[in-house]
Amino acid sequence: MEPIVSCLYPNPGWLDEQSLEAISTSDSANTTHMVGKHCILELYDCDKSKLNDESFLRTAVTKAARLSGATLLKLITHQFEPQGVTGLALLAESHISIHTWPEIGYAAVDVFTCGDHTLPERACKILSEEFNADRHLLNSFKRKTPKEINTEERTPLAV
Repeated sequence: MEPIVSCLYPNPGWLDEQSLEAISTSDSANTTHMVGKHCILELYDCDKSKLNDESFLRTAVTKAARLSGATLLKLITHQFEPQGVTGLALLAESHISIHTWPEIGYAAVDVFTCGDHTLPERACKILSEEFNADRHLLNSFKRKTPKEINTEERTPLAV
């Protein structure tokens, strides 16, 4: 099977350094040194019964993965007592995780996808709609490669 090289970053793991150098020098203007996008989603004032329904959570995460263009490899979930559900979807592109607190109508969601063929923000929108969140907060950022950040000066944290 021939690997597909993402236009976001030319070395998702299967090119050797010589091939990578050839791509970088020939097309350096188009290389963003980004491996993927990471979304952190807070869902507030959700339907509490849905937040405590493991079967519903499995269906919602599966739908979000599919409609965002991701490939679901495995989905594991756990129902807590007396309440709450955690789910982790292993994607070919990375992952979706969700942790729920039905007692306060809250869910914490993490969506990370590598490459440029998926839409993690769409997965977040779908989950927000599925859980009937009255409000949400979405933070989205690009994951940069070490080559992109190695020019920044690093200083130790103050203790």
